[in-house]
Amino acid sequence: MSLIGFLSLGVLGYWLFMLADTLRSRRWMFSLPHVKGNTPTSIQTTVRSPADPTDRKQELARKQALFEYPLVSVIIAAKEEESTIADTVKHLLGQTYPRIEIIVVNDRSQDGTGLKLDELKSWSESRDGITVPLRIIHITSLPPGWIGKNHALYQGYVQARGKYLLFTDADVLFSPDTVSDAVAYMQQERADHLTLAPRMRTKGFWLTAFVRYFFFTLCLYIRPWRSNDDLQHQHGMGVGAFNMLTRRAYEAIGTHRDFAMRPDDDLELGRRVKRRRLRQRLASGTEHIEVEWYTSLGEAIRGLEKNLFSGFGYRLWLAVLGIAGQLLLFLLPLFAWLWAPGWTAWCFGASGLLMIAVYIRLIRSITGEGGRELVALPATILLLVYVVGRSVWLTISQGGIYWRGTFYSLKELRAMRDVD
Repeated sequence: MSLIGFLSLGVLGYWLFMLADTLRSRRWMFSLPHVKGNTPTSIQTTVRSPADPTDRKQELARKQALFEYPLVSVIIAAKEEESTIADTVKHLLGQTYPRIEIIVVNDRSQDGTGLKLDELKSWSESRDGITVPLRIIHITSLPPGWIGKNHALYQGYVQARGKYLLFTDADVLFSPDTVSDAVAYMQQERADHLTLAPRMRTKGFWLTAFVRYFFFTLCLYIRPWRSNDDLQHQHGMGVGAFNMLTRRAYEAIGTHRDFAMRPDDDLELGRRVKRRRLRQRLASGTEHIEVEWYTSLGEAIRGLEKNLFSGFGYRLWLAVLGIAGQLLLFLLPLFAWLWAPGWTAWCFGASGLLMIAVYIRLIRSITGEGGRELVALPATILLLVYVVGRSVWLTISQGGIYWRGTFYSLKELRAMRDVD
């Protein structure tokens, strides 16, 4: 058999396996349910004024006399987030959950983030009806051995009093019942850790196409649904927009101190939860949280090229293998059927159709929509290859990465990986 024959069969076998695995994964794909009596509401348009509580919030307060609501500490690390932090905090101040505290850590911001946070604190304390404590921590220096975000989240934990800890980002919008529904779901599932996949808000066709393709390949690489399988303890998942843990679970994984130099702290947190044999749940939170990951295609490229190499553990051979896989398994089937001889053309054509079927299944399970951007698939594949290659080149040529305004050497990043 010729080399092209072996290649066509290998590509077809890969996509048959991925289709079967994706179909099998349906039993592990969950959505965060709404507590009985909570009506699903729009994230963007129904942020309630904390000074004007709704009947449902008053009802929750009355029920507090009958049931014990564990305190939830929401911890946010903010660096140069003056344009988004106010909306995030106000959404959290409007939560219907009756026992919550918010801790925002200003991580050495050089813009107006610190001033904005101080103004928010004064505003919340002067408004009638706002009973949620808002605490602001200003960090002015970064100790050695830490990535800034991880250090900021850890400092928030040190100040937190809650039985549950919610680590989230400074650009996430929350529906009013998010915390209430999350706590109820964790208690129902007896979960130690809950992470939610947000609704991704994107502007423009090309940004949408690229972001969706990136998450498609990420899902195939990580296969995040495995985190819901309680019988395996190797494959965990964490999403930076929403990581809620019990305090006991967070301390059991060693806190952020044990992965202080990991730029992929959210994923690493999820992995460590599973390795400690704790109970984890990954659920779709598209009706509860929303985030605009990047505002333009150029911003997405610049953002990913900073740290995409970390996803390969800073291993050059693994990144090269990932690029080769993109070209052979994803790009080749879209064109090889046009020129491949005989039956190999049918194999490549079938592989292309299977890839499209898997894409539609996964993207629609994540976003609730998707398909129109498939016309741009060849371009988004090549663009991702370019971003991975540039991320590797930048990291190696610089000898490290710039992350949130601070340089971290490749030597210390690899040292932390080897310790893990």
